[in-house]
Amino acid sequence: MIRLVGVTLRRGVKEVLVDANVTLQPGERIGLVGANGAGKSSLFSLLAGRLQADKGEVEMPPTWRLSEVAQNLPETEQGATEFVLEGDLTLLRARHALAEAEASHDGLRMAEAHAMLQDAGAFDARARAQSLLLGLGFQSTQLDAPVNSFSGGWRMRLQLARTLINPAELMLLDEPTNHLDLDALVWLEGWLARYPGTLLVISHDREFLDAITRVTLHLDRAQLTRYGGNYTAFESMRAERLEQQQAAYEKQQDRIAHLQHFIDRFKAKATKAKQAQSRVKALERMEKLAPILAASDFSFEFREPTNLPNPMLAFDEMACGYGSTTIVRGVNRTVLAGQRIGILGANGQGKSTLVKTIARELPVLDGRMTEGKGLTIGYFAQQELDVLRPDEGPLAHMVRLAKAVSPQAREQELRDFLGQFRFTGDMVNQSVGSLSGGEKARLVLAMLVWQRPNLLLLDEPTNHLDLQTREALSLALNEFEGTVLLVSHDRALLREVCDEFWLVSQGGVAPFDGDLDDYQRWLADSAKEAARALKAAAAAPSSAPMAPPAAAPTMAREDRKAASQARARLAEQTKPLRREIDGIDRKLGELGAERARLEAALATGTQAATAIADSGRRLKAIADEVDALEMRWLEASEQIEAMTAAAGL
Repeated sequence: MIRLVGVTLRRGVKEVLVDANVTLQPGERIGLVGANGAGKSSLFSLLAGRLQADKGEVEMPPTWRLSEVAQNLPETEQGATEFVLEGDLTLLRARHALAEAEASHDGLRMAEAHAMLQDAGAFDARARAQSLLLGLGFQSTQLDAPVNSFSGGWRMRLQLARTLINPAELMLLDEPTNHLDLDALVWLEGWLARYPGTLLVISHDREFLDAITRVTLHLDRAQLTRYGGNYTAFESMRAERLEQQQAAYEKQQDRIAHLQHFIDRFKAKATKAKQAQSRVKALERMEKLAPILAASDFSFEFREPTNLPNPMLAFDEMACGYGSTTIVRGVNRTVLAGQRIGILGANGQGKSTLVKTIARELPVLDGRMTEGKGLTIGYFAQQELDVLRPDEGPLAHMVRLAKAVSPQAREQELRDFLGQFRFTGDMVNQSVGSLSGGEKARLVLAMLVWQRPNLLLLDEPTNHLDLQTREALSLALNEFEGTVLLVSHDRALLREVCDEFWLVSQGGVAPFDGDLDDYQRWLADSAKEAARALKAAAAAPSSAPMAPPAAAPTMAREDRKAASQARARLAEQTKPLRREIDGIDRKLGELGAERARLEAALATGTQAATAIADSGRRLKAIADEVDALEMRWLEASEQIEAMTAAAGL
């Protein structure tokens, strides 16, 4: 277990923890929550050993291995799969041990190293790494692409994959969902649900916290409080505790006023002096309770648009993409005034491409996009934070914006406006490069509000926002009189804002008939259906002739040779996965037979009580193992399918 006993931690002159005491049990899933700047990342550094407590003790089993996401962006030409594999420190040590043994020609050490490799799961390590990459949204064609060929967000996904593959008793995840789309987020939740170790996660995504955590640690004013329950349960319990504390404070204030009134009235009277003095001492002994100072609420609102064209947009066989590459085609949709549309779809299907085309960042490749008269677009792009000028302050950004778009304004008006977004005093001139991610996002929101749009295009606007700011954004969007098109992995925001959904998939855009729960079920059903089809194809007799495609009779000899070589390469690449699937099928058969024997024995009713208990425990263990094996079978099957699709076979 992990124990903090009387821990005080300072960063400079700031106290992050003061006399903190908490116990975390092995296998618990804990959400660490608190306001931005409260010290959550500092607590992670303390647990990881990068910081030392100024006072008290941090107790942790010395044999525990730690896994956490590195925050640096890697610069290497190493392939993505091999880069992820190096995150498995147990495998890495086994590889180094084998290399050293082979260099010294020590047969005994080589045998020991091979045993270490087997224990580390070296035989399927590459398949496991690629399964993580595919789950996090990488395409099969990217599995061996150089790391430095990916953008910053994708490199952070690679760092996350390195963390997940590392077998560790303690995992620390600091905002792991920031660079994920909704599909990858759902996959990550499923993966973490199967993680057997102790998990601590910092996140501002309430649905993510609710799905994976069962304990909440609240860091507030250098105090660490443990709550049993997920984030929603924590909010409820904390609200109740605050009400009780406030009631106790008010009751004490009434008692103090009563004592003080008695003292003031009778301290000069000889007959009452003794009683008055006793009340003075009672006041001095009284432990003063502090009033509950709720965090200052943050709220803002979008200004009323000057006009609302209807329809706002009309697409006629529109095609979107980059240069000569078409990503989405045949778009025939109409966007009306007041609609709230959530845009769903897997990574790489074209959600951001569609939004960029609507925002005029990309040209229409084919067809037509008709804009309503007076259309004014407010666009929050994923990379919007990167285009802020790091050497200028928020006020300079607003001055430049006010000169470019109406309404014009004096500097004091702009200062007052920025104050609504928590940029006050000297902060309006602080360089944007020194601001936090959340502060930069608030500045971008302020700039959007100033433009007074009637159509908001929001592409992952919550990546750097804390929970309070996310709630403020949700309220502002619900009160906004214009139209909203939203791409987000924040399911709470999608649920609260959107009335309908579009699905970007297989090169097209279509309405999705359902809510987010339906979408998640659709994702799961699609994956299962694909896996069943793959399993059926794999179970078919290999000697059975395959029906040639219609173009086969006229296929040139060179084309047939190339296709044959592609099939051979695919067979070699998928061989480890197919071998693993066969092993899982055999193991599932063995477990099924064992379960049948145990259930038959229990049905006789002749077993002793201890034997019945042992059988029950074994049946539970079998059920857990079957669930894990079936999930791994599904992942491996999906990976084979993705590799087959990428090969065009």
